[in-house]
Amino acid sequence: MIEIKNLKKYYGDTLTINDVSLQIESGEIFAIVGHSGAGKSTLLRCINGLEDYQEGSLKVFGKEISQIKGDELRRFRKDIGMIFQHFALMNRKTVFENVATPLRFWGFDGAYINKKVNELLSLVGLENKLKSYPNELSGGQKQRVAIARALALEPKILLSDEATSALDPNTTKGVLELLTRINKELGISVVLVTHEMEVVKSVASRALLLEHGKIIGCGSIEELFLKPDLKMKEFLGEEEILPESGINIRLYFPKEVAQHSIITHMARTLNVDFNIVWGKLEKLNDHVLGNLVINIEEEDKEKVLDYISKSGVLWEVA
Repeated sequence: MIEIKNLKKYYGDTLTINDVSLQIESGEIFAIVGHSGAGKSTLLRCINGLEDYQEGSLKVFGKEISQIKGDELRRFRKDIGMIFQHFALMNRKTVFENVATPLRFWGFDGAYINKKVNELLSLVGLENKLKSYPNELSGGQKQRVAIARALALEPKILLSDEATSALDPNTTKGVLELLTRINKELGISVVLVTHEMEVVKSVASRALLLEHGKIIGCGSIEELFLKPDLKMKEFLGEEEILPESGINIRLYFPKEVAQHSIITHMARTLNVDFNIVWGKLEKLNDHVLGNLVINIEEEDKEKVLDYISKSGVLWEVA
C-alpha cells in the first residue's frame, strides 16, 4: 500500500531523509519513531505530498507521489486523513462544522453531511458536543474532533503526527484505544509518528526507528523490544550494569512462554543457584514479553544452557 525505496529529502544542503526504504501493508498500524529532529514528521508529510523529495521512490496505492499534481493530488488526498499534535481545529466553528468542513468542500449535500457528521461524532464519543466550540473542549475531546474530521471523507489511510504528545497519559490511552478501534472496525491503515515509546508498544504491529533521517531499526514490535540490538538500547536509553564475575546469560521470553515459571523450575530441576541481575517485562499490544539477565557459576554453564535451549526461551551470553 505504501512502498518507499531509497528515499532522500533535502532542505537546502541538509539531508533530512537519508536513503529510507520500507513497506507499510494495508490494514496495519505502523509507527515511525524517533527523537526530535530525526526526520519522522518530514517522512510522514512526504507520504501525502505535503513535502517533496529529491531522490528515490515513494508510492502510495501504486502511484508515485512526486508525479501527482493539481486536481489529481487533491483527489488523492481524499484517501489519506491526517491528525496533528495541536488539533488544527477552527476555533470559530462548532464541533459539527469542524467535522463537516471537508464534506462541504467536496460538495456533499446537506442531508448526507448531517448524517455523516453525526455518525462520526458518535464513533468518537462526542455526539453530545456537536454544538460546542473548541475552546469549550478538553485536549482529548479536541483530538477526537480532529479524528472525526480526518475520517469524514472515508480515507483508506490515517496519518497521525504526534497526535498524543500534547495529552496526559489517561487521555492518550483513550485516543490510542479509539485509533485501534478505527483500525479494526473500519479497516483503515494507521501510520503513527511519535517519540513516545509507550505509544508504539500500545498499538503498533511494526515500527521504523529513525535517527538523523536514517533507519536504525525496522521490524515487528516483538523483534525490536524483545531482543534489542545496541542501537535500539541506545535509543531506549537502557543501561545494564552486570557482574564481572561468573557467566551472565541474557534471556528473552517470547509471548508464548513469558508467563511460564521457567527459571525457578530450572533452578529446582538442575539444583543450581543463580542471581537475577537485570530484567523487565514489556506489554506490547495484548502480549507480555520478558527480558532477563541471570548470573551463574562457570561450572553450571553447560547444563543451564542446555536446559534453556529446550524451554522456548531465547538466549545469549552477555
